[in-house]
Amino acid sequence: MGLRFTVLSSGSTGNATLVDNGEVTLMIDAGFSARRIDELLLEREVKGQELNGILVTHEHSDHIKGLGPVARKYNLPVYANEKTWSAMEKAIGQIPDENRRVLGTGEARDFGSLRVESFAISHDAAEPVGYCFYDGKEKLSVCTDLGYASDKVKAAIADSDVLVLEANHDIEMLRMGRYPWNIKRRILGDMGHLSNEATGELLSELLNGRIKRTYLAHLSREHNMPDLARMAVRGAMEDRGCFYKDSEFKLRDTYYDRPTPWDTVADL
Repeated sequence: MGLRFTVLSSGSTGNATLVDNGEVTLMIDAGFSARRIDELLLEREVKGQELNGILVTHEHSDHIKGLGPVARKYNLPVYANEKTWSAMEKAIGQIPDENRRVLGTGEARDFGSLRVESFAISHDAAEPVGYCFYDGKEKLSVCTDLGYASDKVKAAIADSDVLVLEANHDIEMLRMGRYPWNIKRRILGDMGHLSNEATGELLSELLNGRIKRTYLAHLSREHNMPDLARMAVRGAMEDRGCFYKDSEFKLRDTYYDRPTPWDTVADL
C-alpha cells in the first residue's frame, strides 16, 4: 500500500493529521474536541478504534484540545517527549501509565514497518518537534509551528517526498491586523510562526527534484488566505531563482474545516 496521509484539519484553531501505511495508523496532534475528531475521521472512513497511537508536537491547545478524551475513549498510547508531557499533563487529564509513552526529541521508533523520527523545531513551547515518517524509501515530513527553519530542521526534512509545512501568515496582513503588538511580535519572532515568504524561501533551498508536493498548513484565518499563501510562497521561490513546473512540484492546500483527500506519498 505504501505511505499515505490526510491532514484532517489545520489552522490556528486546531490541528490533526493522519499517517497510515496499511499496517499502522497514527494521528499527529488532536487539536479539536473528541466529537469533532470523530467527525473528521469519519470523513476519511477511519474509526477511532483503528488508530494505533497519537503523536504530539507540542502542548498548545490547538494541538491537544481533544487529546485526553480521544486517548481515553479509544485506549490509545500517546507519544511525546518528557518536557511536553510535563507541560500538557494538567490540560489533558489522566492517561494510564501503560499509554504514557516517551518519544525523545531526535529519537526514531519503529511502529511495525512504519518508522517515525522526531526533530526539534523553534516555537514558544516546552520542547516542540516535527515528525518524519518512513516506509521503505518513502518519506513524509510534518513540520508546523516554527518561527524559523534552523539548519537541523532543513537537514531533517530535506530529502522528503512530501512535506506538510507551515505557511501561517502574510506579514502585512498581520502587521495591519487587530492583534495587540505583543502577540504580533511573538508570531513574527524566531519562536513564532513561518510567514508565507519564509516558507517560500525555505522551499527554494530544499527543492532538489525529490520533493513532489508541499501542503501549506497552519494558515491563520485572520492573517492569510489559501490563494494568497500559494501565490506568495511561489513568488518567494521564484525571487530566489527557483522555478518549477506543476508537473514537477505542486503546492497544495490544507483546510481549517475539513480534511484533505488521502494522498499516497509515492504518487507522482
